[in-house]
Amino acid sequence: MASKEPVRDSAEHNAYFPSEYSLGQYVAPTTDFDGAKGVPTVSSGPRKILTVLTDERYLPLQDDIYFSTGNHPVETLLPLMHLRAAGYETDVATFSGNLAKFELWAMPEKDDAVQQAWEELRPQFERPQTLSEIADGLGEDSDYAAVFIPGGHGATINLADSPEVGRVLAWALENERPVITLCHGPAALLSAVGPDGKNLFAGYEVTVFPDALDSGPNIEIGYLPGRMTWLVADGLTKAGLTVLNDDMTGKVHKDRRLLTGDSPLASNALGRLAVETLTGSTYAD
Repeated sequence: MASKEPVRDSAEHNAYFPSEYSLGQYVAPTTDFDGAKGVPTVSSGPRKILTVLTDERYLPLQDDIYFSTGNHPVETLLPLMHLRAAGYETDVATFSGNLAKFELWAMPEKDDAVQQAWEELRPQFERPQTLSEIADGLGEDSDYAAVFIPGGHGATINLADSPEVGRVLAWALENERPVITLCHGPAALLSAVGPDGKNLFAGYEVTVFPDALDSGPNIEIGYLPGRMTWLVADGLTKAGLTVLNDDMTGKVHKDRRLLTGDSPLASNALGRLAVETLTGSTYAD
């Protein structure tokens, strides 16, 4: 039987990858990507998707333990595959302008479409733009059609309290640009705080990765090497948002222009929802 012990990451003090057993439970060799068949295409308006990725790998947990994480490849790639098929371009940004970090242990190795998208986008992931420079240049005439923030536990490291992320999200709300995010990515919504100290997304409904998994089974099966210092759904609830799910089923949800999904299982459906929201048209399945 595969081990439930987290795997040591020798590159950092007390850092661990998920256990062999947990990867067998969570990582499939292929995805449910539907080929973006019948995708509607953009005909007017802004054409770029601002994709905000974390450039941090090590998530501090309780008891001086680190989880070796990053951006989840399926959550990043599948929505972008739909958006690119619809005619949108991808701009990638990290805080530092250094390469984005990925949970490559979650890559579906036998999914040819995902592998192709990875190779096409990898130069941008490795040489992203600096988020502060993009935030400084945003205006009502910006050519960004939407803001996309995928998950992976790496999103909880430095997206939830980032002034730069907060500025980008405030711009998106003010200029009626969709915000697309899933799994742990909604942690970034916590950075959007108004002058009165209230969260700009208070009152919105969202789907996110369930706290019940991160505080229980994910530790028991060795996916996480320890307990997190805070939990995403709990943080969003305290900020005034309503979390709709307490399990992981691939659920997506749209509240005004905020599009969310609960896990990697929601990646394909979220990509479709994003395209339909942006183009105003449905897939011709």
